[in-house]
Parts: sequence; structure tokens; C-alpha cells
Amino acid sequence: MGKLDGRVVVITGAARGQGEQEARLFVAEGARVLLGDVLDDRGEALAKELGEDVAKYVRLDVSREEDWSAAVAAAEENFGGKVDGLVNNAGILRFNELVSTPLEEFLEVVRVNQVGVFLGMRACAPGIRAAGGGTIVNTASYTALSGMTLLTSYAATKAAIVGMTRVAALELAPHGIRVNAMCPGAVDTPMTSAAALDPALDTPETAAAVEELYRRIVPLGRIGRPEEVAALALFLTSADSSYITGQPFVVDGGWLAGVSLG
Repeated sequence: MGKLDGRVVVITGAARGQGEQEARLFVAEGARVLLGDVLDDRGEALAKELGEDVAKYVRLDVSREEDWSAAVAAAEENFGGKVDGLVNNAGILRFNELVSTPLEEFLEVVRVNQVGVFLGMRACAPGIRAAGGGTIVNTASYTALSGMTLLTSYAATKAAIVGMTRVAALELAPHGIRVNAMCPGAVDTPMTSAAALDPALDTPETAAAVEELYRRIVPLGRIGRPEEVAALALFLTSADSSYITGQPFVVDGGWLAGVSLG
């Protein structure tokens, strides 16, 4: 038996990176998953690979209320009339100095990262309650708990996610809904790659320099893998975490543990 047998879970940003690995792991553990993303080709290919009986892709711009309504309806229509889990994974990253950040860039990050999580919880909570309870997992970041230069907009949204997670946990606990947050450190995904910052940086030399950077600053000596974040999402979605709600969980290789003099 899988840890998620009988569960129906909506996963956002599911076409690649952490969301893709969460979808793969959840299906392997018995869940049926609604894959939401704006990368249609990748999302549809993943759903086909996983199998139409256990995976359905829908285009989901997490900042749009109507997209959320359609996603929840699609999950219920395809998977037995219920939704009992949500993983808010979708997010974007923009690097800029505080004084150089245009308002529109700041608001773009807010709309996806912060508003997207708010709309996702608001859209899915009634169905999860009707299903008799379930789980919500929000993807925050270690930057929600510690500062990092060039990430004003990103850190602000991730800190907001931790705050919303705690409030939602308090409000939804009486309905059998647990709400927790994941706070990943650096994870090897397309969003965090050097090429995402500048395609010209997609070189072996840059890759070697980045690997050396993480070897020095992360106690475990490397960047994280999306599969490792997916494993935490599984824990927080399964009965293994049945007495846990309202908490941020850091998964960062020890980055926030302190300063090493070694």
C-alpha cells in the first residue's frame, strides 16, 4: 500500500522541478494528481507519462481566480468528485537590488508567489473540508527566515507564505485540515539555475563555480535535489505527519544552522 492511497492532490508548478518530482512521488505512493502549470507541453507530457487514470494536466495561472476554480472542478470531475490535498509549489524568482526593483517586478512576484498561495488555499479548502479533511502544503523558502541580498520581492512573498500558513492552520484545524510550509534552501531546479538568470552563464565553468560555492557555504556540501523536497512534501501530506500543523520546515542542507569556521 502507498502512503497516499485514495488521495486526490492538486499540485501547482507541476510541470518541472520540485513540482514534477512531487507529482511523480505522489503517484508512486497511490495518489491521483491534478497537475497545474503554465508550461502546457511539459505538463501534458508528464500527465500522459504518469497515466490518465492517475494524472490530469490543466493550465493553471495561480494568480487568476478563474483558473483556480477550473482546476478544482477538473480534479473533482476526473477523480471521483473530491480534492483532499494541495501542494502550492508554483513560484518565480527575480534578482534585483532593493533600490533598483521596479514596482511592477515586485508585484509580479507577489502575484505568483503570495497571491497564488492565498488563492490556492481559498479555492481548495472547502473541498478538502467536504472530503472530511486533508492537507495543504505551501512552498516557502529559507529566505522567509533569513535575509539574502537581491531577493527583496522573493523573500517578502515567502515570509508572507509562512504567515498565511500559520493563520490557515489555526482556522482550518477544526475541519481536519493540516497546513504546513516547506522552506527549501538552494535546490537544483530550472528556476534556480545560472541559465535562468542569464543564458550566457550556461557554461561548464559557471557550473563548476556554482558547485564549489555550495560546497563551501552549505554544511552538507552540495545543492539540494528536488526529490529531497518532494520527500518532505510527501511526509507533510501523509499520515506520517498527523500531529503536525502550522509549521515551517527547513530543508537546506544545514545552511541556516549557523556560521561554520571550518
